[in-house]
Amino acid sequence: MKNAILILGIFLCSFVVMTSEKGNVTGKVTEKQSVQPIPYANILLQKKGMTISSGTSDANGNFSIEAEAGTYTLKVSALGYEPSVNKNVIVNVGQKTNINVSLNQELVDLKEIEISKDEAMPISANCTKMGKRELSAVGCASYTMAADNLSYEQPFNTESYDVINENTFKNVVNDPLSTFSIDVDRASYSNIRRFLNQNQKPVKDAVRIEELINYFDYTYAQPTDGHPFSSTVEMDNCPWNEKHKLMLIGLKGENINENDIPASNLVFLIDVSGSMSDANKLPLLKQSFKYLVSNLRAKDKISIVVYAGAAGLVLEPTSGDQKEKINASLDLLQSGGSTAGGAGIELAYKTAKQNFILGGNNRVILATDGDFNIGSSSNAEMVRLIEEKRKDGVFLSILGFGMGNYKDSKMESISNAGNGNYAYIDNILEAKKVFGKELWGTLYTIAKDVKIQVEFNPSQVKSYRLIGYENRMLNKEDFNNDKKDAGEIGCGHTVTALYELILADSEENPNNVDPLEYQKTQVVNSKNVMTLKLRYKKPNEETSLLIEKRFKASDLKATENIHFASSVAEFGMLLRDSEHKANASYNHVLTLAKNSKGTDTDGYRNDFIKMVEIAEMLGK
Repeated sequence: MKNAILILGIFLCSFVVMTSEKGNVTGKVTEKQSVQPIPYANILLQKKGMTISSGTSDANGNFSIEAEAGTYTLKVSALGYEPSVNKNVIVNVGQKTNINVSLNQELVDLKEIEISKDEAMPISANCTKMGKRELSAVGCASYTMAADNLSYEQPFNTESYDVINENTFKNVVNDPLSTFSIDVDRASYSNIRRFLNQNQKPVKDAVRIEELINYFDYTYAQPTDGHPFSSTVEMDNCPWNEKHKLMLIGLKGENINENDIPASNLVFLIDVSGSMSDANKLPLLKQSFKYLVSNLRAKDKISIVVYAGAAGLVLEPTSGDQKEKINASLDLLQSGGSTAGGAGIELAYKTAKQNFILGGNNRVILATDGDFNIGSSSNAEMVRLIEEKRKDGVFLSILGFGMGNYKDSKMESISNAGNGNYAYIDNILEAKKVFGKELWGTLYTIAKDVKIQVEFNPSQVKSYRLIGYENRMLNKEDFNNDKKDAGEIGCGHTVTALYELILADSEENPNNVDPLEYQKTQVVNSKNVMTLKLRYKKPNEETSLLIEKRFKASDLKATENIHFASSVAEFGMLLRDSEHKANASYNHVLTLAKNSKGTDTDGYRNDFIKMVEIAEMLGK
């Protein structure tokens, strides 16, 4: 027994020694000229020319690499900068060796560089000698630098997101109507997953809570009343504020057999500009489209339009059963040049219109990082262009790819304007979800311009707050205006919205507004908690249809639907550091999500739980 204890003690001591013989090299990577941090720089610790340990700097330029005690060479590099080499970097056991690195911009002499014919422009005098990262600022970024195989390169850390001003509580007496456009976009969810999988907290305005909630399907009933979607209402206690209630409104698009879905006229509009060269951009894009192609039918037809410095048609309309031909066209695509997004959109819609299938599914599928820089490029210009094109009866899907220069704000704006949906592809499994399980929900619209208007009863509800949908809010007058654009529902899609409610008998008063002086409101005696109105148009019609329902609080039950949706909403509020998060916590989100996970056949909810665990660790 003593021998066994002695051996165990020796083993444990050895284990402690083995696991403690490491140290860390830490520091910050900055630009020498501006002293600004450089994110996503490559960090290598090498010994005798071999890489022993590696990593990247975070969004603030900071890095930390673990290695065994010894002497190393530290190499730091970033796109657009001259690399830095520090020799004789000593790593001590259990200690941090701090080395801050400043990188110089890499200079390019454009006098010696040949300009490609399709992008020939006079070279400005101030373009002749400067850093690559400065080229775009003076109009030089569109050149193809053939002499040393350089192509257009975007600076890192230029991702853009629209500011989200969270919805506040509204007083029912003064504001009884809540009106908004439905939204089945899911881009925000997979985008924040990308951040978390890189051990980074997502940008606050990248978190659109309604898109997180709508990433998941819910068990709402199929429509049975002749309309293309059903509606479900549930109510429960609010998980993050015990004084409040939570109300769920869920819509479920009709499931249609694949054979009954009309033929599709699809135009792939693919960004092949220089900014798309990264592995998680054009290469992933091609894999994603190949997965879509594998699920197409013989009656579907595909065209491929690409754009860089100019736009071109690289595949004439081709039957969906000619998969090898379509995939061969995808394989030939290479990145290079600048991004004439406006010209590409013009050609794609022209192609879709020339091959229009009456009564069919006509759609442009735009795949890009959103970084348009030639021609129509501002958000307002692109929105107006898309608004004009949607009049042709062609729908739009947008797929976002990549990081660093990702333009979420632009893609969300144009998808909202173009009778479309918007997804972010962070890995091939997300492509499988979008183009596999949800293929026809993504590609086939069963109801367009879908609007929701809720009228709350002031005798039952004092105040309400719509969670998310900030970019989809409508004026109350817009509900009955058939010229006002709204969102679309695809085949089998679910749409979910949550309201946080303060009931009429609560002593809480979140609305600091003086009472009206010149009018009085008479409350109707009713046990209804609210009236739900829905408007929608059939895909090929321009006159809306109305659905109207009334609900009593006693009729509203709670199921796993509201429990899981509320866990996702609470998670979103934590990521946004919402002023309304009250007692929200990651631990509570995890408990709620695990208890309401359900069958989770595809593992998406389990994936969500893992994301919450990562966020919890990053928040500590």
